[in-house]
Amino acid sequence: MRGPRRSLITLVLVAAAALLAPSAHAGPLMPIAAAPEQPDHADAIRYAASNRDAAPPGANDMGCKPTAAHPNPVVLVHGTDATAYSDWAGFAPILKAAGFCVFAINYGTSPDGKSNGYGVIEDSAAQLKSMTLSILQATGAGAVDVVGYSQGAAVARYFVNRLGGAYVVDRWVGIASPTYGGTMYGVAPVVQAVPGATGVVAGEFGPGLAQLMAGSDFLERLNAGGDTVPGVEYTSIATRVDEVIQPYTNALLRDPGAHNIVVQDVCPDTEVAHFTFTYDPTALRLALNALDPANARPPTCVPVPLGAGILDVVLASH
Repeated sequence: MRGPRRSLITLVLVAAAALLAPSAHAGPLMPIAAAPEQPDHADAIRYAASNRDAAPPGANDMGCKPTAAHPNPVVLVHGTDATAYSDWAGFAPILKAAGFCVFAINYGTSPDGKSNGYGVIEDSAAQLKSMTLSILQATGAGAVDVVGYSQGAAVARYFVNRLGGAYVVDRWVGIASPTYGGTMYGVAPVVQAVPGATGVVAGEFGPGLAQLMAGSDFLERLNAGGDTVPGVEYTSIATRVDEVIQPYTNALLRDPGAHNIVVQDVCPDTEVAHFTFTYDPTALRLALNALDPANARPPTCVPVPLGAGILDVVLASH
């Protein structure tokens, strides 16, 4: 929890942001349409396809006031080609029930308005910063905690590490974080080796995704001098069978003091995949523990067969 000095810094940052923030980053979309809780990622994607303004249940109530037990609002940051709802319709109500104020945005919207998590990560992180300062102002909180999934973890870490977010963020939690990028089963190095191919990927799937290929200039800059900054607690939750990030150790942080959790080290029979991670009860319990260590408890291990749910997510996405 922030002390009085950090709270004062927070107020100064909020005031400065209101006066100086670039207009392009002043209004990230905070969806507020009521929507049901979802049991799995594929169902959430299907619902979001025709309800793009859906908010994760329990999220985005600007009237929410943090409690002494949970003084930090939690900000959820979705992944590539997703929405706040599609990635967090399972976790947001868990956090709300645990007593947190919960928020989530649709960031990085594509030029045609049909996709999120599309734009360059630097701009998406600036949108997250703008939203975070608005949340602090509305709730009166001294700091927030951020949870990012996939690209969202990189967006949140860029905000914390490079845009001054360390002054207003206590905890960063990454789920399937592309900390050192993904090779995508060898596809990424091939793309990077072919002149112009990275641009094709950026045009089709968004420059944000292209920035997360292992060895990219963006990741080299983000991780230069260390992958964390002082004053923030970092937790990265990874799976050995991640179908996007290989080797899976690229999802882990390397700086001393960072907390890395590999799901299979906790629950050996939980072979949860990248595309289903934010709806896995083991992963969500681990994330909740990172946000609320005073009430942490071991997850109830639920066996997940290798590959379970991936095809359904792919079909729902298309």
